[in-house]
Amino acid sequence: MTLLDQRIQFEEKKKIYDSSILTFNEVEGFDVYNISIPFERSGKRYLFGRVERREEWARSWVRLFEETGHDEWTLVPGSMIYTLEDPYISLIGNEIVMGGTHVQYEAGRVKTYFGYFHRGTEFLNLYYFTTGPNKMKDIRLVELSDGKIGVFSRPRGAETRGEYGSESMIGFTIIDCLDQLTAEVIENAPYIDGIFGEGEWGGVNQAYLLDSGKIGIIGHNCYRDRDAEGGEVKVYLNMAFVFDPVTREATDLHVIGSRTCYPAGPSKTRHLVDCAFTAGIVTRPDGKADLYSGIGDCQAGRITIDYPFEGHGQLV
Repeated sequence: MTLLDQRIQFEEKKKIYDSSILTFNEVEGFDVYNISIPFERSGKRYLFGRVERREEWARSWVRLFEETGHDEWTLVPGSMIYTLEDPYISLIGNEIVMGGTHVQYEAGRVKTYFGYFHRGTEFLNLYYFTTGPNKMKDIRLVELSDGKIGVFSRPRGAETRGEYGSESMIGFTIIDCLDQLTAEVIENAPYIDGIFGEGEWGGVNQAYLLDSGKIGIIGHNCYRDRDAEGGEVKVYLNMAFVFDPVTREATDLHVIGSRTCYPAGPSKTRHLVDCAFTAGIVTRPDGKADLYSGIGDCQAGRITIDYPFEGHGQLV
């Protein structure tokens, strides 16, 4: 079944219990999108967000925001400014790891990009500690039950397309500690089969250890489509699957959200009108989950959905 077919099935049966556009304060003149998942520290909730002007591209900063109301977030005064795109976090031991994409320019044009990683016990002052492989986004970490760290990679390009048919793959490997996280280790992570179809791409956005020992994945899955005028549209969908780190089997891959699930709004460009770039989920007391996502590359949204890993275990 193609991803388009999966999307059609999802749209026919989807259950969205609540939806909202997030509001960001103290960043007038800038959009905030492609956020991290919210996290708690000292009884307060925070998230990192990509901050960028609507008319600019690949000129982003990552800033820290504190929750100050329902779906309302306010810039934390004096917090660090990171020259990154699309932040994400992992909780490893007593440390927060924040990663994002650093874009490098040459002669006024994008030359390449890398994943940069920062760590620390004090989330207001994280320190850079390693860089991922050249031109690789969507590298994600998860702490396993034995204290080791699962690492998900996301190679993408012509070589991947030529060998596998899909534009990207997802790899997985295990390291003993953060000091072992290097570009070489990430690059050599063995691939997981059966996730993307021909011409599709995507990756892991947030990984969660389940009490079954498996890993719950919240990610994005993408394909190209055409709008009514024949222009190309890049479709980004929120998706989930379950990964067994022992058997290396991926199961229960399914769409959990699309741009139509969130309130209507603008997009940065015409070809991103159908873009929902996943952040991750936060479980709720009622058993459901709040799914956070960037939308249209200029806003961030939240929808409430059924718990996506039902039957596979609960988040640890």
